[in-house]
Amino acid sequence: MENQIRCFEDIFSEAFNNEKVVTDTSSDQVDVETSVFNIYKQFEKNASMDPDLPKLSRHTHSKILKNWLKGLHKSYECLDASRTWLVYWILHSLWLLNDLPDAETLSHIVQFLSHCQNEEGGYGGGPGQYSHLGTTYAAINALSIIGTDAAYDSIDRSSLQKFLWTLRDVDGSFALHKGGEQDIRGVYCALSVAKITNTYTDALFDKTAEWLVSCQTYEGGFAGCPGMEAHGGYAFCGIASLALLNKSHLCDVDALLRWCVNRQMRVEGGFQGRTNKLVDGCYSFWQGAAFPIISAILSQDNKEMIETVFFNQGALQEYLLICCQARDGGLIDKPGKLRDIYHTCYALSGLSVAQHGTGAGDPYVVGSPRNEVNRVHPLHNVAPHLVYNAVHYFIRHPPPVKDKN
Repeated sequence: MENQIRCFEDIFSEAFNNEKVVTDTSSDQVDVETSVFNIYKQFEKNASMDPDLPKLSRHTHSKILKNWLKGLHKSYECLDASRTWLVYWILHSLWLLNDLPDAETLSHIVQFLSHCQNEEGGYGGGPGQYSHLGTTYAAINALSIIGTDAAYDSIDRSSLQKFLWTLRDVDGSFALHKGGEQDIRGVYCALSVAKITNTYTDALFDKTAEWLVSCQTYEGGFAGCPGMEAHGGYAFCGIASLALLNKSHLCDVDALLRWCVNRQMRVEGGFQGRTNKLVDGCYSFWQGAAFPIISAILSQDNKEMIETVFFNQGALQEYLLICCQARDGGLIDKPGKLRDIYHTCYALSGLSVAQHGTGAGDPYVVGSPRNEVNRVHPLHNVAPHLVYNAVHYFIRHPPPVKDKN
């Protein structure tokens, strides 16, 4: 597949039309499109002198990620309750760039995450903090990336399973923590963790699929809970959860596909998270990863669908490579925003999805072949072989205590 760059002069004809009704939303959209178009025009000039453009600043990103792993600026103090997330985001980004830290550093990370694990099960965002499904998901993913016996054995799966039971409601939904809100993120995190660690049981997720389907909206996407607005992150959680349950046939896949397709921005090339919202680099994964899942679902009835990519892979890569790379490392939400660890992780994850599509064919890489990053498992957002390794390790080493409510 030829990795041609779009003609940016042509795409500006697709610019937002406010139909002579100016609102804050329309003005913001016009400002972003203008900024992005100016960046693309400058890129065209630069590319006329350097045919290898655009380039992924692989070394620069790796360097700042490893610096972040050693210590963070005081501006990150507000994320003290998200330290397991920070570990996962950094490790996963480095794995995508094929530049994981040395074995000693990874061993220290296992020790740190062990201090975040609580006796009652699950992981907090830091040592001594309450267990939360989000930070538990992040810790399990980070340990799966490390992939050593010590990493796997550090997980107390018996207490983890008990923790999952304490968060389950009778309708099949899950709270994110004891006494916390119940939304679709809780279901996804619980399912992903349970599947990877072999603590899944049908009883634990009884009625969960039906609750998930109740979150699908009239637009076709999924909301955080029934009756709310469709959102990219929630849509990913919804369809990924149904796929993990092998119950994707219960939702309206065609409506979901239609909604997802319409979230890719015509000028920018990246994805927005909701209708009438701005482009954001993190939705490169949250929206982008839904497509290989949908392709796999549709291929159950039509085998040709497994190779069908329903979004513009090249346009998404252009947005990420040309508009979202910070000069001194890290990736950003959109032009004018500051880099951060979260957007670095999910922009690189989205770049992987855009390059590898459904995983059935050859990679489609915009720019130099050196821009290719490693492939992710769309259901878990870690490497496919790392998911396989973890799952099979835990199958061979079942938890010592049986499932109890």
